[in-house]
Amino acid sequence: MSATAPTRPSRNTTYRPDRRKRSRHVYNLVGLVAFVVMAFPVYWLVISALRPNHEIRSYDQTLWPSSITFDNFRRAIDMPNFGTAIQSSLIICVTAVVGAMVMSTIAAFAIGRFRFVGRKAFMIVLLAVQLLPPTALLIPLYLQLNELGGLNEYWGVIVVYLVSTLPFATWMIRGFVINIPKELEESAMVDGCSRMGAFWRVIFPLLAPGLAAASIFALINAWNEYLLAYVVLQDNDKYTLNVWLMNFTTSRGTDYGALMAASTLIAIPVVVFFMIVQKKMAAGLTSGAVKG
Repeated sequence: MSATAPTRPSRNTTYRPDRRKRSRHVYNLVGLVAFVVMAFPVYWLVISALRPNHEIRSYDQTLWPSSITFDNFRRAIDMPNFGTAIQSSLIICVTAVVGAMVMSTIAAFAIGRFRFVGRKAFMIVLLAVQLLPPTALLIPLYLQLNELGGLNEYWGVIVVYLVSTLPFATWMIRGFVINIPKELEESAMVDGCSRMGAFWRVIFPLLAPGLAAASIFALINAWNEYLLAYVVLQDNDKYTLNVWLMNFTTSRGTDYGALMAASTLIAIPVVVFFMIVQKKMAAGLTSGAVKG
């Protein structure tokens, strides 16, 4: 009788499921830690807005307040120029975002559909502009706006926000333009549409996810910007909401409770808008990243 050698268990069939399960647990743990790290400042902001003022100044801080009060929100709303700050932020942000989306869509369509002299150089310039920090451009922008009479004017801040948003939005929307087959546009032109008619009837509806994604990023950047608005706008009745927050710091100290409450109120519109369009933004980001 011949002895048969013992069979060894296959590594692929025996150990791979365990490794996958362990790696999945590790990824879940890392994701949970990242979520806690990112969410804790937001949680502390909201909790501080609900704490009594004497408890905020106390050295003995707890994760949950001993009592909840809405007096901080009342003082924040009663602060002077709260309504004008909302008006300024809406005028500046909405105008800058809408203008940037119109101009970036036209530029992205030209880059993605046409071959012209200087096209690659223009694309490189768009990338190079993104590498410049905003603080490095602060003095040149101030001098140019001063010569043009744009200081302490809404249109001065709108132009700065619009120009700073254009490179990123153009690059993002370009990814969607080159993903749309040219045959769709050519078929519409064969059926009698002009090039502009084919763009509005065929191309533009397909660019909706990309426009949603780019507009959200542009709105967040414009809504949260502080330094340029603080330098360009000089009157209290024209301050945006982020600049208006300075009113809570006086020579007598800082009203931290009202400051946290006002910051919470300022964050609510962007959070609500993001939650409404998050699905379309996620679809836009993934569908525009297939081709380069």
